Amino acid sequence: MTKKETKTIKEKSKKELTSEACKDKDCPVHGNLKLRGRTFKGFVVSKHDKRIAIEFERMIYIKKYERYARTKTKLHARLPRCMENSVAVGDLVRIKECRPLSKIIHFAFLEKINGSEEKK
Repeated sequence: MTKKETKTIKEKSKKELTSEACKDKDCPVHGNLKLRGRTFKGFVVSKHDKRIAIEFERMIYIKKYERYARTKTKLHARLPRCMENSVAVGDLVRIKECRPLSKIIHFAFLEKINGSEEKK
């Protein structure tokens, strides 16, 4: 197979994904959702219909005690239908800020970094 043939195959597969697989208007890849602002990495804690919850640790300085404390932050992100099968609980994922999609969802799923079996 030549490079030209592989390019056309890849372009065809992308077109098929955009036209048939995902008709979600809130999909950052196939839809009309604009991503801007902050980006976070975290582990998937729970997975719901069209939504995932991620959790990550951060250090906060406590002025009174002049020390740092570890805290966990939990964020909810929109998970499009076209990417539901690729994400499982325990995976390390990247999410990015978008417009408010609901009362608790202000982020959208961007990509999967590591699987749960690679985390251990």
